[in-house]
Amino acid sequence: MPSLSKFNSKKYRAGKGLILVVTCVMTSLGAGSVSAADLLQTYQEALQNDPTYASARAALNAGQEKVIQGRAGLLPNVNLTGSNIRSITDYSVESQGDLTGIRSSSNNYTLQLTQPLFHWENWQQYEQGKLLTLASETQFNQAGLDLMVRVAQAYFDVLSAQDTLESVQANKTAITEQLAFAKRNFEVGTTTITDQHEAQARYDLAVAQEYAAVNDLEIKRSTLQQIVGHPTDSLAPLRKGVQLSAPEPININDWVSAAEHDNYTVVGAQIAQEIAKRAISFNRAGHMPTLDFAANINRSSNSAIPVEQQPAFIQNSRNIGIQLNVPLFSGFAVTSKVREAIALEDKAGNDLEATRRSAALAARQAFLGVNNGLAQVRAYEAAEISSQSALQSNMLGYEVGIRINIDVLNAQQQLYTTQQNLAKARYDTIMNGLRLKSASASLKEEDLVQVNTLLH
Repeated sequence: MPSLSKFNSKKYRAGKGLILVVTCVMTSLGAGSVSAADLLQTYQEALQNDPTYASARAALNAGQEKVIQGRAGLLPNVNLTGSNIRSITDYSVESQGDLTGIRSSSNNYTLQLTQPLFHWENWQQYEQGKLLTLASETQFNQAGLDLMVRVAQAYFDVLSAQDTLESVQANKTAITEQLAFAKRNFEVGTTTITDQHEAQARYDLAVAQEYAAVNDLEIKRSTLQQIVGHPTDSLAPLRKGVQLSAPEPININDWVSAAEHDNYTVVGAQIAQEIAKRAISFNRAGHMPTLDFAANINRSSNSAIPVEQQPAFIQNSRNIGIQLNVPLFSGFAVTSKVREAIALEDKAGNDLEATRRSAALAARQAFLGVNNGLAQVRAYEAAEISSQSALQSNMLGYEVGIRINIDVLNAQQQLYTTQQNLAKARYDTIMNGLRLKSASASLKEEDLVQVNTLLH
């Protein structure tokens, strides 16, 4: 049997090996590939490849046509109509028994100009067209903010999944060392089989956690791939020990007020309410008279063979005047449409209030999330230092026999869990900061550039 001094030497080397593993893990969690894509590069690719953003851009192009379509009802309408008719008529004279025919041709061309002078519904349709164009621009601006948030969320989700996988793998490596250590101790008779079973149970659990972490990472990468249009193998991580700042301004009411007035969704709801108001006036125009200026030029010609049957003639005419149309009765359709429009305007007002409250709530949640995240980061940073010290103390205590195997395993698990929570708290804090600016419609690409400086 090996001597006790030889066993202590083995135990010391195993303990040093565990410390080395933990140190390597903590270093690897903050390391990144030189060729890794950063957040700004990922966002630029998403601008080109994200189908949701491309759909919003197409909707913007379509919406910009609404003002042109609405203005068309106020501009002159010119039409050219014409006809060219040829006919053959056969008849017989009964007394003579001869068959006689007439071939004739007629041409008619009319050029007509109509200029609306008073069409209240056309004017309201033009105003609605301007509002619809403005609404499409607002929706596109919101889509741009959503893209920034979606890209950042998918990016940090991948980083978080990578951190989880690295932590699980490092924990499994450390448990493997501890399992081998427990087996050696049992072989020399210094510990019971319990230490070996505890380490084996932890190892089996770590293997299961590793499978789950690998699967989760693939899902997160697939989500990011859906946005940027291609696989992303390597992403730049956060710099180790990065410092995050509180939102400016520091008063939550300033952010809430900005969200209630400037949020693009709120602005869109305001535009929708104004469109609903215009719809009331548009439908009331069904009771109003219309007035048009009309002018036309007509040319008609007619010829026949034989000529004596129908002399040829050419007629030119010019007409100019004012056309008045006064609606008298439409089966109560106009009145019904007006009532419908009034109800829809009331609905739009309630939708606006609901949207404003949702925007205010989103701003409050994001603001509190940032401040709570900053507090969590500070707490987890302190907990990480404490967990590292606790792990080293348990390892040394296990070497001298005052700690058992389960104490070391628990200390390891506590350190890795703390590191995971610290990284996630940083990601969540950054994301809440972006959501806060998105809620107040102040999020810009420069904000992503600032976040990008936190990566390496």
